[in-house]
Amino acid sequence: MIAKFLKGFEKAVIIALITMMVIVVLISTIELGRLIISSILASEYYLLEINNLLEIFGFFLLILIGVELLETIKAYLSEQVVHVEVVLEVALIAVARKVVILDIKEFSADTLFSVAALVIALAVAYYLEKRGRLEFYRRKKAGSEPPPGAE
Repeated sequence: MIAKFLKGFEKAVIIALITMMVIVVLISTIELGRLIISSILASEYYLLEINNLLEIFGFFLLILIGVELLETIKAYLSEQVVHVEVVLEVALIAVARKVVILDIKEFSADTLFSVAALVIALAVAYYLEKRGRLEFYRRKKAGSEPPPGAE
């Protein structure tokens, strides 16, 4: 009885999250379009300045993060599993967004090295996860099951 109620409640929350995420991504996309058009019309010779480009790229990556989060929520709703690959993609996009809009003059070398280490760590984690998944499917297709704990 309680388990059934909690399952229904969880599904309702996930559907609400998907609905809100769709609304946020839609509004953000419209706002990005408005930002691009107003930046072009306000600039001389209809060319975007570097500051405007960085703002637009940051906004674009923010929308991509929203889309990836939406994909994560949809995957959880359909499979009841959070895919590590999608979470790592969201993290990589978020860090890439930060790197794009980062003003390197404002931060110390230690901070910049930390951001670089974070990018490398996420990229390696993504690579290893992707490689492990491909190896798993290759073995599954070949018919040989990996030893327990090797998945």
